[in-house]
Amino acid sequence: MHSLSARQCTIASIVNFSGIGVHSGLPVNLSIEPAASNSGIKICRILDDGSRSKPSDVHYSKILSTNLCTKIDLGNSISAATIEHVVSALSGLGVDNALIALNGAECPILDGSAMPFVQAIVDCGLKILPEKRKYIKILRSVRVRNNDAFAVLEPYNGRALDLEIDFDSPVIGRQRMIFDWTPRQYVEDVAKARTFGFLTDAKALRQSGHALGSSLENSIAVDDNEILNPEGLRFDDEFVRHKLLDAIGDLALGGLPIYGKFRSFKGGHGLNALVLSSLFANEENFEIANADELPLDFDALDDLPDGLNVESYLRSVG
Repeated sequence: MHSLSARQCTIASIVNFSGIGVHSGLPVNLSIEPAASNSGIKICRILDDGSRSKPSDVHYSKILSTNLCTKIDLGNSISAATIEHVVSALSGLGVDNALIALNGAECPILDGSAMPFVQAIVDCGLKILPEKRKYIKILRSVRVRNNDAFAVLEPYNGRALDLEIDFDSPVIGRQRMIFDWTPRQYVEDVAKARTFGFLTDAKALRQSGHALGSSLENSIAVDDNEILNPEGLRFDDEFVRHKLLDAIGDLALGGLPIYGKFRSFKGGHGLNALVLSSLFANEENFEIANADELPLDFDALDDLPDGLNVESYLRSVG
């Protein structure tokens, strides 16, 4: 194992983003800030008077809704929605501790993927902390179902996701992706995949107060047999890759990175949350393990793809 990869990390400096909420359509600013060891990923709201709400853990026990996005309770009748992309970026890059602050009820959608968050985090670099990184090691298989859809967490000697989707659309159809986690593979294979929606659903969604900020600049639009985005897809199977991006963000709500395998068929935010709840319902399903007790290899930290300013990132991991 890389000598520093067994230790926790945070980001080296504050990074800022401005955009709109994909559902609310409202402008919002978001920052990601460094945080101390063992604080995990937290989130707070910047209120109208400029003060901040008490930082809340990004945790499955605080989920308010999984309808079209993951929305969590921050206390005192405030919440934060569509957190999955920014949390996915942090988790995908192996950031253990950070504070997310936003001045609206929904995180900005940016280009519909996690890549803008990833680019900013890698550009600012990571700060290695003295404490050891910890993992949730899966000891017993846990499965949840909804008709033919299911999600499973199971023992595995590594960190992997096996995700399959099946849509009644000739543009999407049935797609599967098996992903062995490393930061490099997350950047190359997952982070750029955008959220998507169907034109036939757009009217009903907007009438219900959703997708008010959705556009071809932040979403893949599917209409019958074609993709409406002029630039087309970033990957032939971009749809399943985005579902995997979402799953990485949702599973981070377990509070620590998972050492094991996640499998899903026709899943989504709801099943992702439910499988975490089922995992923690019985202490015999898991144990907390230090990183240096697990056979993990982080060589990929030294081999991030071209096109990113990675010098500070590489310096920070030795």
